[in-house]
Amino acid sequence: MSPWDEEIARLETHVTELLHRLDRLTIENEALRTRLEELGEERAHLIGRGDEARRRVEALITRLRALEEGP
Repeated sequence: MSPWDEEIARLETHVTELLHRLDRLTIENEALRTRLEELGEERAHLIGRGDEARRRVEALITRLRALEEGP
């Protein structure tokens, strides 16, 4: 095998490894994007629940103050 053939074989191996790495990283990237979207939706849901809890506590405080003041 000539030095050129050896160099070409080495480069082919390297390119193949890089393509496999690209495939793995593409799959991992897609999984991370999906997870990021899920976490964004969960965050929005939790913020909504927090806002609802805040409104309920504020309403309760208002009712308690009204009871303290009496008729």
